[in-house]
Formats: sequence, C-alpha cells, structure tokens
Amino acid sequence: MHIDPPNIRYDVPGYAAKDEHVGDPKKEIIRKTLYPSNIRNRASPTGTWRLDVGRALQYAIPSVQAHETIERAWLLHKRHVRKQRDTELARKYQCMKKAMEELEKVDSKLFMEANKPEDPRARSQTEMELAKTLKGSEKKTLEARIRGLFPRELRIPADTPSRTGWNYDWKPLQRPL
Repeated sequence: MHIDPPNIRYDVPGYAAKDEHVGDPKKEIIRKTLYPSNIRNRASPTGTWRLDVGRALQYAIPSVQAHETIERAWLLHKRHVRKQRDTELARKYQCMKKAMEELEKVDSKLFMEANKPEDPRARSQTEMELAKTLKGSEKKTLEARIRGLFPRELRIPADTPSRTGWNYDWKPLQRPL
C-alpha cells in the first residue's frame, strides 16, 4: 500500500507549489515590515503614500507664489552652504600648501620623499621573492595591497561582532619595504 505525503502536489511543479506550512508568524510579520507590498491602496502613517497629502499640501502652501518663494529660499540656502564649504576647502588647501613650502625649506629630502610619484604596480625584488613563498590567499593579499592606499584588510568598525567571531590568530601580512 502506497501513501503520498499530504503536502506534495503532483499537478504543480515543485518550485511553483505554494507551501502549505507557513512557519513562524513572527518571520512573516518581519518580512512584511521590511518588504512592504508596492500596492498603493491604503494610507499608513509610516508609509510613503498617503491619501490626504494633496489636501494637506494645499493647506500648508496655499499658493504657487508661496511655493516658488520657498523653493528660491531653499536654493539660496544651499548656495550659501556650498560657498561656505568651498571657502573652508580653499582655506585647508592654502594651509596644506604653506605646510609643504615650509617642509621644502626645512628638509628638502623629506619634501621630495613626500611628493615622490609612486607606481602602484611596481614591486621590489624582495616582494617578488616573498610572493613565491606565500600561499594562495596570502599571495592574493600581497598583490591586492597597493602601497599608499588605505589597507583593504582593515575591517569596518561594527556595533556587533561577526557571525564567525573574532579571529585571534590573524596576523597582518608584513610587506617588505
């Protein structure tokens, strides 16, 4: 005697069959909260679509002239902020330029070293020898690391630890100079 399981339907392919068992309702609530439907048929206080928004705007901004005045004021504010930012950036640039001129007067060798153009693809002989002795992942790390740029292997600070935990055995690859 052959008995089929109750949740398998043979008239619908497996990937198209609707799952009869809906698991934990908490997961469904979280899913609906994180991924709401795009159907705009209901107003919600937290949603992006509200039925009464046109009427509320009409009460808040009664005329086109008032709306244009507010628009111009906003653009003026943005222009002032942009000018302040540009002024601050120009000030920082001038300070950096003065510092570099002072460095050139004090120590020309250090100035030349600080302004030396560097080819990111260039590898020293010791780096080439080291690359031959490394394993695959370490070799990839050595090749990916461009001198002078922020280290790629440095992780972004996070509020919570990673799923795998902290790797206490990890040591950064010491790159020869």
